[in-house]
Order: sequence, then structure tokens, then C-alpha cells
Amino acid sequence: MATEKKKIVIVGGGTGLSTLLRGLKKFNVDLTAIVTVADDGGSSGRLRDDYQIPPPGDVRNVIAALSEVEPLVEEMFQYRFKGEGKEHLNGHSLGNLMLTALTEITGDFSHAIREMSRVLNVHGRVLPAANQRLTLFAELHDGKIVEGESKIPTYQQQIKRVFCKPDNVKPLPEAVSAIESADLIIIGPGSLYTSIIPNLLVGDIRDAIIRASGKKVYICNLMTQSGETSHYTAADHVQAIYDHVDGVEFLQTILINNDAEVPEDVQLAYEEEDAEPVSFDVDRLQAMGLQVIKKDIAKVSINGSVRHKATRVAEWLVEYVK
Repeated sequence: MATEKKKIVIVGGGTGLSTLLRGLKKFNVDLTAIVTVADDGGSSGRLRDDYQIPPPGDVRNVIAALSEVEPLVEEMFQYRFKGEGKEHLNGHSLGNLMLTALTEITGDFSHAIREMSRVLNVHGRVLPAANQRLTLFAELHDGKIVEGESKIPTYQQQIKRVFCKPDNVKPLPEAVSAIESADLIIIGPGSLYTSIIPNLLVGDIRDAIIRASGKKVYICNLMTQSGETSHYTAADHVQAIYDHVDGVEFLQTILINNDAEVPEDVQLAYEEEDAEPVSFDVDRLQAMGLQVIKKDIAKVSINGSVRHKATRVAEWLVEYVK
């Protein structure tokens, strides 16, 4: 008799989510990715405004990460048009245009995602956090209100809280069901205020995560982010998440990088962008009731970015959920 696959739900957006999913899809697990729809910049933002649809960019990246197709097909899906005299196409990725076209054809963004996932042979399910446009706002510590996910980090001020409008948006029933039946719920990695927390602002998703019986783990970012989490420690990240779910301390475990130093030249490059390695304040994390797991999970990519080792993180997660 075959062993039933463990059900894993991962909640987030941006590069961090896609990176981790590339690692997890190698394992025999039942994967569901719940993806933020708060993006309003670049190609996604233009299509969002022009066609009154949820932004397709983060969803596109997740579909590409979970696809099982020839590399050339994935490259085509991710291809971004560029060139002078092509203003209408310039900056758009083919995948974003395909998702927009499918939404126009089917009349439903989530249906478009399902069809595109089928075409690209996606390993698992990709679900938007909401099936409609959301606008993200931030209240800064000086009281100023900033509108728009892409604009929030540009103010270079400490964020007091973020919130969405409309504030009563409903998620897809499949997303709530996936959370409720999950053996493991993963939060992060990703931009704290603009990729992770927006999912938790969808009330039914937040409530489902809090009441779910599955294990809940937070994969902490490796580096701080200018305009969002400057000088944040790991515990600061966790506290910001708790502050946006009415103070409910729902996480059980946090996965952090071990004490290996980020190379000095890489740190200097990040310092120029007002970013630094996240400080892992283990005592404070444990005082918050968290099980702290340290693993060698950081690598420096060719372009100098510090990223999670997707396969290493995935291996630990699959072992953790057994």
C-alpha cells in the first residue's frame, strides 16, 4: 500500500517563494502554493490596471518554478520583451500576457491559473491569495499612509503596519481547504511586508492558518531589505507577522541559517543598498516559544545575491513533516 503524500502549503510571494518551490517539487509531496496578489509594479502593475485583473507576476514565477517542461519552454514563458519602439510590449513577460489573455478568455483569474498550470505540467497547485485585485497600503511610523506595494519600500522609513483594500476580500475555498488539511504550513521566505504579510491580511486565510492542526514553520529571510526591514532581527520579523494576526503566536518553528559569515565583499555590496545579514537572536526567539532550527541554508549566487539553498531547505522540510 502506497504511503499517502504529505500535504504541504507554502504561503508567500516573490523570489523567495519561487526559489523554495524549485527545491520542494523534487520530492514526493502534495504541494499547494498560495501566492500574494498585492503587486502593483512593472509589467504586473500595468496589466493589473489596464485589464482590472489581479497582478500575474508572482503567480507566473511560481508556475514557472513548479513546471515540468523543457527548459526552452520555461525560458519562453519567462521571456521579457525589450527594445526601443515597442512601448506596448516593452517590459512585459510572455507569461504575464498569457495569464492575462486566459483571464480575459475564461473571465476568471483562478481558472486561468489552473489552465496555465495544466499546459505547463505544474507539480502541485498554484492558488492566488484572492481572486481579485488588492491594493496594499502602509502606515509608516511618522503616521504617513503610503498606497501601493511598489512604492512602500521607496520611502525608506520604518513601517508600523500594512493593510489592504478592500479589507473584506474572500479567498478561494480551495485555499482555505488546503490550509485546513495541510500537514505542514510554511510561511516565507520573502519580502516581509509586501510578499508575506499581505496573504495574512485576507481574513479567512489568516483564520485558517491559525486554527489549522498542521505544523507551522517560518523560514526567515537571510538578509534585511531596504525600506522594509532595515536592521530587523529574526525575532523582529516574527513579531511583525504576529502583530498582523491580532497578536496570535501561531508559529511553532523557525528555520534560520547557521552562524557562517556572509563573505565580506558580498556584505559590502549589500551595505550599499542599506541591507545586511539578518541577526538571529536565538534567545529572544526561544522566549517567544519557537523551536529554533539552524541549518547551512545560505548560498551566494553568481550575481552576488544571498539566496536560500532550495534543495537543502526542502530536504529539511520534508524530514520535519514526517
